[in-house]
Amino acid sequence: MSEKPGDSRIGTAKEEQLQPFTVDNDGKKLTTNTGLHVAEDEHSLKAGVRGPTLMEDFHFREKMTHFDHERIPERIVHARGFGAHGYFQVYKSMAEYTEAGFLQNPEKETPVFVRFSTVAGSRGSADTVRDVRGFAVKFYTDEGNYDLVGNNIPVFFIQDAMKFPDFIHAVKPEPHNEIPQAASAHDTFWDFVTMNTETAHMVMWAMSDRALPRSFSMMEGFGVHTFRFINSQGKARFVKFHWKPVLGVHSMVWDEVQKLGGKDPDFQRRAMWEAIENGDYPEFELGVQLLEEEDEFKFGFDVLDPTKLWPEELIPVQIVGKMTLNRNTDNFFAETEQIAFHPGHLVKGIDFTNDPLLQGRLFSYTDTQLSRLGGPNFNEIPINRPMCPVHNNQRDGMHRMTINRGTTAYHKNSIAGNSPAPSPDGYRHYQEKVDGRVVQERSDSFKDHYSQAALFWNSMSEVEKAHIVSAFQFELGKVKDKVIRQRAVDMFANVSRRLAAEIADAIGATPPLEAKGTDGTEAAGGKMDPGGMSGASPALSMMNSVKTARTRKVAVLAGDGFCGPEVRATMDALRAAGAQPEVVSLKLGTLSGDDGSPLEAAHSFLTSDSVLFDAIYVAGGAVSIGTLAKDKRAAAFLQEAFQHYKAIGFSKPEEAEPLLQLAGLPAAGPGLISGGDDFGKALTEAVAAHRHWERSC
Repeated sequence: MSEKPGDSRIGTAKEEQLQPFTVDNDGKKLTTNTGLHVAEDEHSLKAGVRGPTLMEDFHFREKMTHFDHERIPERIVHARGFGAHGYFQVYKSMAEYTEAGFLQNPEKETPVFVRFSTVAGSRGSADTVRDVRGFAVKFYTDEGNYDLVGNNIPVFFIQDAMKFPDFIHAVKPEPHNEIPQAASAHDTFWDFVTMNTETAHMVMWAMSDRALPRSFSMMEGFGVHTFRFINSQGKARFVKFHWKPVLGVHSMVWDEVQKLGGKDPDFQRRAMWEAIENGDYPEFELGVQLLEEEDEFKFGFDVLDPTKLWPEELIPVQIVGKMTLNRNTDNFFAETEQIAFHPGHLVKGIDFTNDPLLQGRLFSYTDTQLSRLGGPNFNEIPINRPMCPVHNNQRDGMHRMTINRGTTAYHKNSIAGNSPAPSPDGYRHYQEKVDGRVVQERSDSFKDHYSQAALFWNSMSEVEKAHIVSAFQFELGKVKDKVIRQRAVDMFANVSRRLAAEIADAIGATPPLEAKGTDGTEAAGGKMDPGGMSGASPALSMMNSVKTARTRKVAVLAGDGFCGPEVRATMDALRAAGAQPEVVSLKLGTLSGDDGSPLEAAHSFLTSDSVLFDAIYVAGGAVSIGTLAKDKRAAAFLQEAFQHYKAIGFSKPEEAEPLLQLAGLPAAGPGLISGGDDFGKALTEAVAAHRHWERSC
């Protein structure tokens, strides 16, 4: 009997056909790809519990190699990125601490290329999702390329690179249906989090507003890992790297980023492109935290633990130079997409530590470029090519671009006079003593998973805490498995009882009766514990950041009959402060003022939206406002800006009343600027404040 469409036996036959290739892991023991049973999958093989990762760890290398090659040619992580060119200048010589040439001469401009990115989403995902942001810088120094490859958050989810494939598999779309895209609000991510409590600190950052940056130019960057500076006398110090945005650290709100994902999924890359084209060059100051080797064990945390930060109140950040991004790419694929970063691209005076996550990255980055960029010659692609000469015995391979002359390609040789020869002044690794058994373990000093998570919570303002609670409630509210939801409540009760109780209340879970966490109130304004594990760190709150109107976009709502003198004066005041006023009206074209002056409408209510701007100025003029008050879209523009805590200005409350009534907004309140001789100045100051959170109280 022949099979017909819809016959249930068709599915059965197909399953039988695929059966030899189908693997069910339920209840099975873990093996390598060659079938060897594995006893350990949590820790890489090290020389001592705090020692370096060993190349002989075949299980780690197999696991990481497979992971590195899971996407071709798209990056497995950080696929959605945007890049720009610029330069770096050190403020004063750092010779006391490091031999690195680009940190010596304040007159020297070192070319750089920077790539910003999200982590979880594919190339086609939105810019504005809740996610960590990559912050990778390639310095084209006279001594070779140096890559500082980090994120906009100073810690990471895991402590050992062995677990990196597991973490990414958990946060990526679930494999059976490829859902959800670019989001952590699903079962597998939170299952991983609650089964691996070392994630607690990073998850607190990811649920904070740090994961919703206003723009690439308004987020910090961090090297994450602990590195070493080494000076010409061979003295070493531990160092952590920071990028501090000159515009300050600012975020968006959750409702805003969700809408932006539909209104303009390219919002952040567009903002940076336009800023550079307009001459508003993004600037970041480079800061370093330096720690003497003899102080390595001075604190309550392990300085090599990538899930821990060094509180700035205990180890201050020294600002040493500035990076300016002043040129956009000519071709996105050739530059931004083909650039290859690697934490192992070093220069003299900088070296590694035994941070086990960093140790694994040193293997992974080269390995992943082999498939992503088509072979071992990726450093010959123009965007990756050093600006200093390259001489070695590496030959051939896919996509070789160098034509090497001569008969020798080996060391040592006599035919070419042993050229190229090693340089006595070349790079030498720091001679650290390593002593210990070959083990697959983690140091006991890495086992505190909650203290700095609580430190972060206690350092937040009440507004920031409310946003963190809301983020947890949303994310865990999307988790279908009630057991995972309850485990998350129990886990974060170790951070804050209040946090756990508010999460539980929203997701149908039971608040734990007992918890080790604080209630998040007794530490408010408290001093930092000498061990860096309790109290509060004001440096962690974005409320303490720089505030400026520079690069802020202000929507000027206007129609025919606007008050010409007032609008010109107000827009001039905004521009003088570095803000960018842009006219939004019922339709595109030239508007006519009450004095006959023209005003070009660059946007309409159809082509634009409140979420694309940082503030709103309602142009004066009774006729203009009367026209706007007849269009509900103008009222919706104002309502949304008000809900997102943005500044709203109108020079004459009596004129604006019809539009305010339509929008249901008060004529006075936090961030609502009206009247006065210094209206332009007052509005500019309100724009610079970023948000007016008092409205939420």
